[in-house]
Amino acid sequence: MARTAQNPKLAVGFILYATAFIAGTMVLAKFLSTNTFGDALHPLQISHGRFIFAFLALSTAAAILRPRIERPNLKLHIGRSFFGWGGVTLMFASVAFIPLPDATAISFLNPVFGMMLAIPFLGETVGRVRWSAAAIALAGAMILLRPSAESVQAGALLALCAAMLMGAELIFIKKLADREAPFQILLLNNAIGLGISSVAVLPVWVMPTGPQWMALAALGVLMACAQSLFVNAMARADASFVTPFTYVTLIFAALYDLVFFDTLPDAVSVVGVCVILGGAMLLAWRQARIKA
Repeated sequence: MARTAQNPKLAVGFILYATAFIAGTMVLAKFLSTNTFGDALHPLQISHGRFIFAFLALSTAAAILRPRIERPNLKLHIGRSFFGWGGVTLMFASVAFIPLPDATAISFLNPVFGMMLAIPFLGETVGRVRWSAAAIALAGAMILLRPSAESVQAGALLALCAAMLMGAELIFIKKLADREAPFQILLLNNAIGLGISSVAVLPVWVMPTGPQWMALAALGVLMACAQSLFVNAMARADASFVTPFTYVTLIFAALYDLVFFDTLPDAVSVVGVCVILGGAMLLAWRQARIKA
């Protein structure tokens, strides 16, 4: 397969839209993991619902577009699907224990893990400016976390483990994005993820209520859209450049928290968001200088 033409600006645009959708899935997961629409669903069932409806959306698109499936690397697909399923399940679990912005902040430390892993596994070169930009963004996330002895709790640990798994998933996504068409990657990932989650959910599955089915469907469609945007972004720029922009998810999470849970960000949250944006803008400026 011919390599997708590199376009860092378009990649950033894709990522920013993806972050809005990803934050939306976190809101829906929080609703589903509480008693908002009925008895709280287990995180494994929320994750299962996410894969059911994402696969239905993508398979419907496949029936219309009729894409060719060409020599998929099943080992990479299985690895990506396993880490992705584990990461998203732990991410959904964390929002039941800690506030939405905190869970998002911790779980979306995954770009740092992804950038670090991109060096040995993808052979990418990360210069001092990129390291500095990533460090600034990480510092912003740490400000939002308000680290203390009390903050190390079950929810925070779940989100941290989610970040590690999703950081590893980034490497598989980048490897696949350099070899296969984005739609093929998405379709196979969700098919394999559906198989994994269908087995894992068996011990805890219960019949969802009507509103829960609707929320699960919305969650799955939003995730499918976010995945499509993310994979296309990864195909158009280095992983070490693209992934730090996913920190913008923190901004959308704070906004959604205000709208749906009436939680106003305090001064510390505002500072953290500004620091994260500063890191992202520094990274974008450096990339523009390199390409000039």
